Amino acid sequence: MASYTVLFRIILVLLSFSDSAVHVLSLSFGINYGQIANNLPSPSRVSVLLQTLNVSRVKLYDADPNVLQAFANSQVDFIIGLGNETLQNMKDPLKAQAWIQQHVQPHLPQTKITCITVGNEILGGSDAQLMSYLLPAMQSVYEALVNLGLSKQVTVTTAHSLTILGDSYPPSSGSFRQDLAEYIQPILSFLAQVNSPFLINAYPYFAYKDNPGEVPLEYVLFQPNSGMVDSVTNLHYDNMLDAQIDAVYAAIKAMGHTDVEVRISETGWPSKGDPNEAGATPENAGLYNGNLMRKLEERKGTPAKPSVPIDMYVFALFNEDLKPGPASERNYGLYYPDGTPVYDIGFKSHLPQLTFSADSNKNNVFSIFNFLIFLIVYLLLSA
Repeated sequence: MASYTVLFRIILVLLSFSDSAVHVLSLSFGINYGQIANNLPSPSRVSVLLQTLNVSRVKLYDADPNVLQAFANSQVDFIIGLGNETLQNMKDPLKAQAWIQQHVQPHLPQTKITCITVGNEILGGSDAQLMSYLLPAMQSVYEALVNLGLSKQVTVTTAHSLTILGDSYPPSSGSFRQDLAEYIQPILSFLAQVNSPFLINAYPYFAYKDNPGEVPLEYVLFQPNSGMVDSVTNLHYDNMLDAQIDAVYAAIKAMGHTDVEVRISETGWPSKGDPNEAGATPENAGLYNGNLMRKLEERKGTPAKPSVPIDMYVFALFNEDLKPGPASERNYGLYYPDGTPVYDIGFKSHLPQLTFSADSNKNNVFSIFNFLIFLIVYLLLSA
Protein backbone atom coordinates (compact mmCIF):
# COMPACT_ATOMS: atom_id res chain seq x y z
CA MET A 1 0.00 0.00 0.00
CA ALA A 2 2.91 2.35 0.67
CA SER A 3 4.02 2.18 -2.97
CA TYR A 4 0.45 2.94 -4.11
CA THR A 5 0.34 5.98 -1.82
CA VAL A 6 3.62 7.30 -3.19
CA LEU A 7 2.44 6.84 -6.77
CA PHE A 8 -0.82 8.66 -6.14
CA ARG A 9 1.09 11.54 -4.52
CA ILE A 10 3.30 11.73 -7.60
CA ILE A 11 0.20 11.88 -9.80
CA LEU A 12 -1.25 14.74 -7.75
CA VAL A 13 2.02 16.68 -7.92
CA LEU A 14 2.25 16.18 -11.68
CA LEU A 15 -1.34 17.26 -12.16
CA SER A 16 -0.84 20.44 -10.15
CA PHE A 17 2.42 21.16 -12.01
CA SER A 18 0.69 20.55 -15.32
CA ASP A 19 -2.08 22.99 -14.38
CA SER A 20 0.42 25.64 -13.38
CA ALA A 21 2.37 25.20 -16.59
CA VAL A 22 -0.62 25.54 -18.88
CA HIS A 23 -3.79 27.17 -17.66
CA VAL A 24 -6.53 26.97 -20.29
CA LEU A 25 -9.94 28.52 -19.94
CA SER A 26 -13.02 26.69 -21.20
CA LEU A 27 -14.36 28.30 -24.34
CA SER A 28 -18.04 29.21 -24.51
CA PHE A 29 -18.41 28.84 -28.26
CA GLY A 30 -18.15 26.12 -30.89
CA ILE A 31 -15.78 26.11 -33.84
CA ASN A 32 -16.29 25.38 -37.53
CA TYR A 33 -13.73 22.87 -38.76
CA GLY A 34 -13.63 23.25 -42.55
CA GLN A 35 -11.26 21.19 -44.66
CA ILE A 36 -11.19 22.77 -48.13
CA ALA A 37 -7.41 22.83 -48.13
CA ASN A 38 -4.41 20.68 -49.02
CA ASN A 39 -2.12 21.63 -46.15
CA LEU A 40 -4.10 21.01 -42.96
CA PRO A 41 -2.78 19.01 -40.01
CA SER A 42 -4.08 15.51 -39.43
CA PRO A 43 -7.36 15.12 -37.53
CA SER A 44 -5.49 13.52 -34.62
CA ARG A 45 -3.36 16.65 -34.23
CA VAL A 46 -6.42 18.86 -34.53
CA SER A 47 -7.99 16.81 -31.76
CA VAL A 48 -5.02 17.62 -29.52
CA LEU A 49 -5.31 21.32 -30.31
CA LEU A 50 -9.03 21.55 -29.61
CA GLN A 51 -8.80 19.55 -26.40
CA THR A 52 -5.96 21.82 -25.27
CA LEU A 53 -8.25 24.77 -26.00
CA ASN A 54 -11.07 23.09 -24.06
CA VAL A 55 -13.31 23.42 -27.12
CA SER A 56 -16.28 21.16 -26.50
CA ARG A 57 -18.28 21.73 -29.71
CA VAL A 58 -17.20 21.29 -33.31
CA LYS A 59 -19.13 21.72 -36.54
CA LEU A 60 -18.20 19.83 -39.70
CA TYR A 61 -19.54 20.27 -43.21
CA ASP A 62 -19.49 16.54 -43.85
CA ALA A 63 -19.17 13.35 -41.82
CA ASP A 64 -15.45 12.70 -42.31
CA PRO A 65 -14.80 9.34 -40.62
CA ASN A 66 -11.15 10.24 -39.99
CA VAL A 67 -12.19 13.28 -37.97
CA LEU A 68 -14.96 11.50 -36.09
CA GLN A 69 -12.62 8.64 -35.22
CA ALA A 70 -9.86 11.01 -34.09
CA PHE A 71 -12.25 12.60 -31.59
CA ALA A 72 -13.55 9.32 -30.15
CA ASN A 73 -13.84 9.46 -26.33
CA SER A 74 -13.01 13.16 -26.37
CA GLN A 75 -16.33 14.49 -25.01
CA VAL A 76 -16.53 16.92 -27.95
CA ASP A 77 -20.04 17.42 -29.35
CA PHE A 78 -20.22 17.26 -33.14
CA ILE A 79 -22.53 18.78 -35.68
CA ILE A 80 -22.03 16.88 -38.92
CA GLY A 81 -23.29 17.89 -42.35
CA LEU A 82 -24.99 16.52 -45.42
CA GLY A 83 -23.77 18.42 -48.47
CA ASN A 84 -26.15 20.21 -50.82
CA GLU A 85 -25.39 17.64 -53.49
CA THR A 86 -26.92 14.86 -51.33
CA LEU A 87 -30.36 16.39 -50.86
CA GLN A 88 -32.03 14.64 -53.78
CA ASN A 89 -30.94 11.24 -52.47
CA MET A 90 -31.84 12.11 -48.89
CA LYS A 91 -35.47 12.59 -49.93
CA ASP A 92 -35.59 8.79 -50.11
CA PRO A 93 -36.12 7.44 -46.55
CA LEU A 94 -34.21 4.24 -47.36
CA LYS A 95 -31.19 6.17 -48.62
CA ALA A 96 -31.34 8.52 -45.63
CA GLN A 97 -31.35 5.57 -43.24
CA ALA A 98 -28.51 3.89 -45.11
CA TRP A 99 -26.45 7.10 -44.83
CA ILE A 100 -26.98 7.27 -41.08
CA GLN A 101 -26.13 3.61 -40.67
CA GLN A 102 -22.91 4.15 -42.60
CA HIS A 103 -21.80 7.59 -41.40
CA VAL A 104 -23.31 8.06 -37.94
CA GLN A 105 -23.98 4.78 -36.15
CA PRO A 106 -20.41 3.40 -36.43
CA HIS A 107 -19.12 6.37 -34.41
CA LEU A 108 -21.70 6.26 -31.61
CA PRO A 109 -21.38 6.47 -28.69
CA GLN A 110 -17.58 6.92 -28.72
CA THR A 111 -17.92 10.18 -30.66
CA LYS A 112 -20.70 12.50 -29.55
CA ILE A 113 -22.69 13.37 -32.67
CA THR A 114 -25.55 15.60 -31.57
CA CYS A 115 -26.83 17.25 -34.75
CA ILE A 116 -27.03 16.77 -38.51
CA THR A 117 -27.33 19.80 -40.79
CA VAL A 118 -29.09 18.95 -44.03
CA GLY A 119 -27.62 21.29 -46.64
CA ASN A 120 -26.06 24.72 -46.15
CA GLU A 121 -27.57 28.06 -47.23
CA ILE A 122 -29.94 26.39 -49.70
CA LEU A 123 -32.64 29.06 -49.41
CA GLY A 124 -30.11 31.83 -49.92
CA GLY A 125 -29.20 30.44 -53.33
CA SER A 126 -31.04 30.42 -56.64
CA ASP A 127 -31.70 26.71 -57.21
CA ALA A 128 -35.46 26.27 -56.81
CA GLN A 129 -35.17 22.52 -57.24
CA LEU A 130 -32.75 22.26 -54.31
CA MET A 131 -35.10 24.40 -52.27
CA SER A 132 -37.93 21.95 -52.95
CA TYR A 133 -35.71 19.05 -51.83
CA LEU A 134 -34.72 20.64 -48.52
CA LEU A 135 -37.64 19.91 -46.20
CA PRO A 136 -38.35 16.40 -47.55
CA ALA A 137 -34.66 15.55 -47.03
CA MET A 138 -34.76 16.89 -43.46
CA GLN A 139 -37.90 14.88 -42.76
CA SER A 140 -36.40 11.67 -44.18
CA VAL A 141 -33.23 12.05 -42.10
CA TYR A 142 -35.29 12.67 -38.97
CA GLU A 143 -37.55 9.67 -39.64
CA ALA A 144 -34.47 7.50 -40.14
CA LEU A 145 -33.12 8.66 -36.79
CA VAL A 146 -36.45 7.76 -35.19
CA ASN A 147 -36.38 4.30 -36.78
CA LEU A 148 -32.86 3.72 -35.49
CA GLY A 149 -33.64 5.00 -31.99
CA LEU A 150 -31.35 8.01 -32.32
CA SER A 151 -33.78 10.92 -32.52
CA LYS A 152 -33.41 11.79 -28.83
CA GLN A 153 -29.66 12.31 -29.09
CA VAL A 154 -29.26 13.61 -32.66
CA THR A 155 -31.24 16.61 -33.93
CA VAL A 156 -31.87 17.63 -37.53
CA THR A 157 -31.80 21.14 -38.96
CA THR A 158 -30.29 23.24 -41.77
CA ALA A 159 -28.23 26.45 -41.88
CA HIS A 160 -29.32 29.68 -43.58
CA SER A 161 -27.58 32.82 -44.75
CA LEU A 162 -29.05 36.18 -43.78
CA THR A 163 -29.99 36.79 -47.42
CA ILE A 164 -33.25 34.98 -46.61
CA LEU A 165 -34.35 38.15 -44.81
CA GLY A 166 -36.42 40.65 -46.73
CA ASP A 167 -36.23 43.29 -43.97
CA SER A 168 -33.88 43.51 -41.02
CA TYR A 169 -34.13 47.16 -39.92
CA PRO A 170 -35.19 47.92 -37.35
CA PRO A 171 -34.66 44.45 -35.83
CA SER A 172 -38.25 44.23 -34.56
CA SER A 173 -39.47 44.59 -38.16
CA GLY A 174 -37.43 41.65 -39.39
CA SER A 175 -39.18 39.52 -41.99
CA PHE A 176 -38.33 36.77 -44.45
CA ARG A 177 -38.39 37.30 -48.18
CA GLN A 178 -41.86 36.73 -49.59
CA ASP A 179 -40.57 34.43 -52.33
CA LEU A 180 -39.17 32.08 -49.66
CA ALA A 181 -42.24 31.94 -47.43
CA GLU A 182 -43.50 28.71 -49.01
CA TYR A 183 -40.26 27.00 -47.95
CA ILE A 184 -39.58 28.66 -44.60
CA GLN A 185 -43.05 28.29 -43.10
CA PRO A 186 -43.12 24.47 -43.21
CA ILE A 187 -39.48 24.27 -42.14
CA LEU A 188 -40.31 26.31 -39.03
CA SER A 189 -43.23 24.00 -38.28
CA PHE A 190 -40.94 21.00 -38.63
CA LEU A 191 -38.26 22.50 -36.37
CA ALA A 192 -40.85 23.34 -33.72
CA GLN A 193 -42.27 19.83 -33.91
CA VAL A 194 -38.91 18.09 -33.45
CA ASN A 195 -37.46 20.75 -31.10
CA SER A 196 -34.55 21.72 -33.33
CA PRO A 197 -32.93 25.17 -33.67
CA PHE A 198 -33.05 27.60 -36.59
CA LEU A 199 -29.43 28.07 -37.68
CA ILE A 200 -28.11 31.24 -39.28
CA ASN A 201 -24.73 32.17 -40.70
CA ALA A 202 -24.36 35.76 -39.50
CA TYR A 203 -21.52 37.97 -40.73
CA PRO A 204 -21.55 41.67 -39.77
CA TYR A 205 -18.40 41.84 -41.90
CA PHE A 206 -20.48 41.57 -45.08
CA ALA A 207 -22.55 44.61 -44.11
CA TYR A 208 -19.41 46.64 -43.45
CA LYS A 209 -17.64 45.46 -46.60
CA ASP A 210 -20.60 46.46 -48.78
CA ASN A 211 -21.06 49.88 -47.14
CA PRO A 212 -17.89 50.93 -45.32
CA GLY A 213 -18.84 54.57 -45.55
CA GLU A 214 -22.23 54.07 -43.89
CA VAL A 215 -21.74 51.23 -41.41
CA PRO A 216 -19.61 52.30 -38.42
CA LEU A 217 -16.70 49.91 -37.95
CA GLU A 218 -17.04 50.16 -34.16
CA TYR A 219 -20.65 48.94 -34.41
CA VAL A 220 -19.69 45.73 -36.18
CA LEU A 221 -16.56 45.09 -34.07
CA PHE A 222 -18.28 45.29 -30.63
CA GLN A 223 -16.33 48.42 -29.78
CA PRO A 224 -17.70 51.45 -27.88
CA ASN A 225 -20.16 53.35 -30.08
CA SER A 226 -23.48 55.18 -29.87
CA GLY A 227 -25.29 52.24 -31.45
CA MET A 228 -28.89 52.43 -32.65
CA VAL A 229 -32.35 52.39 -31.09
CA ASP A 230 -35.16 50.28 -32.49
CA SER A 231 -37.88 52.87 -33.13
CA VAL A 232 -40.62 50.30 -32.45
CA THR A 233 -39.37 48.65 -29.25
CA ASN A 234 -37.01 51.40 -28.00
CA LEU A 235 -34.40 48.70 -27.44
CA HIS A 236 -30.80 49.88 -27.78
CA TYR A 237 -28.31 47.92 -29.89
CA ASP A 238 -24.57 48.51 -29.50
CA ASN A 239 -23.50 45.89 -32.06
CA MET A 240 -24.78 44.57 -35.36
CA LEU A 241 -24.69 40.87 -34.48
CA ASP A 242 -27.34 41.31 -31.78
CA ALA A 243 -29.48 43.24 -34.24
CA GLN A 244 -29.15 40.50 -36.85
CA ILE A 245 -30.17 37.80 -34.39
CA ASP A 246 -33.20 39.74 -33.19
CA ALA A 247 -34.24 40.46 -36.78
CA VAL A 248 -34.35 36.69 -37.38
CA TYR A 249 -36.39 36.17 -34.19
CA ALA A 250 -38.82 38.86 -35.39
CA ALA A 251 -39.11 37.20 -38.81
CA ILE A 252 -39.82 33.85 -37.18
CA LYS A 253 -42.44 35.44 -34.92
CA ALA A 254 -44.07 37.07 -37.95
CA MET A 255 -44.63 33.54 -39.27
CA GLY A 256 -46.42 32.55 -36.09
CA HIS A 257 -43.61 30.88 -34.15
CA THR A 258 -42.16 31.76 -30.79
CA ASP A 259 -41.13 28.15 -30.12
CA VAL A 260 -37.98 27.95 -32.26
CA GLU A 261 -34.57 28.99 -30.92
CA VAL A 262 -32.12 30.88 -33.13
CA ARG A 263 -28.49 29.80 -33.04
CA ILE A 264 -25.50 31.06 -34.99
CA SER A 265 -23.90 28.30 -37.03
CA GLU A 266 -21.22 30.60 -38.46
CA THR A 267 -19.79 34.01 -37.65
CA GLY A 268 -16.32 35.41 -38.11
CA TRP A 269 -14.11 38.01 -39.76
CA PRO A 270 -11.41 37.55 -42.43
CA SER A 271 -7.83 38.56 -41.72
CA LYS A 272 -7.04 39.23 -45.38
CA GLY A 273 -9.00 40.10 -48.51
CA ASP A 274 -8.83 41.48 -52.02
CA PRO A 275 -8.28 45.24 -52.49
CA ASN A 276 -12.02 45.82 -52.77
CA GLU A 277 -12.79 43.93 -49.55
CA ALA A 278 -12.82 46.73 -47.01
CA GLY A 279 -11.94 45.88 -43.43
CA ALA A 280 -10.38 42.46 -44.04
CA THR A 281 -7.31 42.87 -41.82
CA PRO A 282 -5.70 40.90 -38.98
CA GLU A 283 -6.38 43.83 -36.63
CA ASN A 284 -10.12 43.86 -37.35
CA ALA A 285 -10.38 40.07 -37.28
CA GLY A 286 -8.66 40.05 -33.90
CA LEU A 287 -11.00 42.74 -32.57
CA TYR A 288 -14.12 40.98 -33.85
CA ASN A 289 -13.33 37.54 -32.51
CA GLY A 290 -11.68 38.79 -29.33
CA ASN A 291 -14.59 41.05 -28.43
CA LEU A 292 -17.03 38.32 -29.44
CA MET A 293 -15.40 35.93 -26.97
CA ARG A 294 -15.61 38.49 -24.20
CA LYS A 295 -19.26 39.01 -24.99
CA LEU A 296 -19.95 35.28 -24.89
CA GLU A 297 -18.16 34.94 -21.56
CA GLU A 298 -20.86 37.18 -20.09
CA ARG A 299 -23.51 34.61 -21.06
CA LYS A 300 -25.97 37.31 -22.00
CA GLY A 301 -28.67 37.34 -24.64
CA THR A 302 -29.71 39.96 -27.17
CA PRO A 303 -31.77 43.08 -26.30
CA ALA A 304 -34.98 41.31 -27.40
CA LYS A 305 -34.00 37.98 -25.81
CA PRO A 306 -31.90 38.96 -22.77
CA SER A 307 -32.48 35.68 -20.91
CA VAL A 308 -31.42 33.46 -23.84
CA PRO A 309 -27.60 33.26 -24.00
CA ILE A 310 -26.25 33.48 -27.54
CA ASP A 311 -25.17 30.11 -28.91
CA MET A 312 -22.69 30.20 -31.77
CA TYR A 313 -19.97 28.54 -33.79
CA VAL A 314 -17.04 30.69 -34.87
CA PHE A 315 -15.83 30.43 -38.44
CA ALA A 316 -13.26 29.03 -38.72
CA LEU A 317 -10.53 26.94 -37.17
CA PHE A 318 -8.01 27.12 -40.05
CA ASN A 319 -7.37 29.21 -43.14
CA GLU A 320 -8.44 27.05 -46.09
CA ASP A 321 -6.29 27.60 -49.16
CA LEU A 322 -8.51 25.83 -51.71
CA LYS A 323 -11.75 27.70 -51.05
CA PRO A 324 -13.04 29.43 -54.18
CA GLY A 325 -14.12 33.05 -54.37
CA PRO A 326 -12.46 36.25 -53.13
CA ALA A 327 -9.32 36.17 -50.99
CA SER A 328 -11.32 36.68 -47.80
CA GLU A 329 -12.88 33.22 -48.21
CA ARG A 330 -9.46 31.66 -47.65
CA ASN A 331 -8.60 33.76 -44.61
CA TYR A 332 -11.21 33.30 -41.90
CA GLY A 333 -9.11 30.96 -39.78
CA LEU A 334 -8.00 31.51 -36.21
CA TYR A 335 -4.98 29.37 -37.10
CA TYR A 336 -2.61 28.88 -39.98
CA PRO A 337 -2.34 25.23 -41.05
CA ASP A 338 1.06 24.98 -39.29
CA GLY A 339 -0.68 25.56 -35.96
CA THR A 340 0.33 29.16 -35.30
CA PRO A 341 -2.36 31.75 -34.48
CA VAL A 342 -3.21 34.13 -37.32
CA TYR A 343 -3.59 37.03 -34.86
CA ASP A 344 -3.76 37.82 -31.17
CA ILE A 345 -7.32 37.98 -29.90
CA GLY A 346 -6.31 38.90 -26.37
CA PHE A 347 -6.94 35.44 -24.93
CA LYS A 348 -3.44 34.05 -24.70
CA SER A 349 -4.58 31.10 -22.60
CA HIS A 350 -7.33 30.39 -25.11
CA LEU A 351 -4.99 29.90 -28.03
CA PRO A 352 -1.90 27.90 -27.07
CA GLN A 353 0.31 27.10 -30.03
CA LEU A 354 -0.26 23.71 -31.64
CA THR A 355 2.74 21.41 -31.11
CA PHE A 356 3.84 20.70 -34.66
CA SER A 357 7.44 21.47 -33.67
CA ALA A 358 9.54 21.64 -30.54
CA ASP A 359 9.25 25.43 -30.39
CA SER A 360 6.37 25.56 -27.94
CA ASN A 361 7.84 24.78 -24.54
CA LYS A 362 4.56 25.13 -22.71
CA ASN A 363 2.81 22.56 -24.82
CA ASN A 364 5.78 20.23 -24.74
CA VAL A 365 5.73 20.40 -20.94
CA PHE A 366 1.97 19.81 -21.02
CA SER A 367 2.38 16.75 -23.26
CA ILE A 368 5.26 15.28 -21.22
CA PHE A 369 3.37 15.57 -17.95
CA ASN A 370 0.22 14.05 -19.38
CA PHE A 371 2.27 11.17 -20.77
CA LEU A 372 3.89 10.62 -17.37
CA ILE A 373 0.50 10.64 -15.69
CA PHE A 374 -0.80 8.11 -18.20
CA LEU A 375 2.27 5.92 -17.65
CA ILE A 376 1.90 5.96 -13.87
CA VAL A 377 -1.81 5.14 -14.05
CA TYR A 378 -1.02 2.28 -16.44
CA LEU A 379 1.59 0.90 -14.02
CA LEU A 380 -0.91 1.14 -11.17
CA LEU A 381 -3.55 -0.75 -13.07
CA SER A 382 -1.02 -3.37 -14.14
CA ALA A 383 0.32 -3.91 -10.63
